[in-house]
Amino acid sequence: MIDPQLKGKVVCITGGNNPQGIGAATAKAFASQGACVFIHYFRQACTLSDQGKGEVESGRPGEALYLDAQLRSAEEVVRAIRQEGGQAESWEADLGEPSAIPQLFDRVEQAFGPVEVLINNAALDLPDTFIPSKSSAQGDRSLGGLGSPMSTLTAQSHDRHFAVNCRAPALMMAEFTRRHIARGGQWGRIVNVSTDGASGFAGEISYGASKRALASYSQAAARELAPYGITVNVVSLGPIQTGWISPELEEKVVPTIPLGRLGLPEDVADVIVFLSSEQARWLTGQLLYVGGGHTMPL
Repeated sequence: MIDPQLKGKVVCITGGNNPQGIGAATAKAFASQGACVFIHYFRQACTLSDQGKGEVESGRPGEALYLDAQLRSAEEVVRAIRQEGGQAESWEADLGEPSAIPQLFDRVEQAFGPVEVLINNAALDLPDTFIPSKSSAQGDRSLGGLGSPMSTLTAQSHDRHFAVNCRAPALMMAEFTRRHIARGGQWGRIVNVSTDGASGFAGEISYGASKRALASYSQAAARELAPYGITVNVVSLGPIQTGWISPELEEKVVPTIPLGRLGLPEDVADVIVFLSSEQARWLTGQLLYVGGGHTMPL
């Protein structure tokens, strides 16, 4: 039996309140290895229509179910971990506000001690496009997103995506490193979560571009932090069913996946745990496509 040597490690995971999401699955996976898990989350303001509420009650995957999950706190995930004998805490904060980042690390340290494994999973994805708004209002939503109307790129849409998806993980890595060096740390893991559409995501242009920039930060960090015993890697995800992929969209997407099914949050969680394990000690600066073969770069 392989021992990933994660027992007692302190893990901070951002974006973990969706019970069907990647952050929640990753938190549970680490907890099952005996790690102490601190879950960050942030509930963005949105309102479900009566039709959406009906879809949630039916349990039908789609935009409404996903948005409903995003409106929850992380308490359900924390409770599930504790019921299995694990250790977990949570805190809500908008990481688009830089001042929240040192506060998050302070809270983790108060609960469990210094962060040793950092998983940057939180993300913002609001469909936007270069096409003028009159055209996009009629738009072809098959380009991406959660079925929400696309809007034309603005300074605000650009800046908000980069603040959450790029600047926040970069500041998280900087804060992690500062504290790691200050305490004389010798071992650390950082895993950043991206998308296999980051090279150019039509219909979600700011989301894709912000994730592309995150990959650059990650490779730079891998080079700079290696002398301090910290590895940095990226998981680039294909279609993962976190509640947002409707049955109709699933029919279109599955034929593009060689392994023949949508990804599950647990599929991603297992890879993240591996990248954080002792078995991945010689692996850093890498971008791994986790999508059942959805993307196969040479």
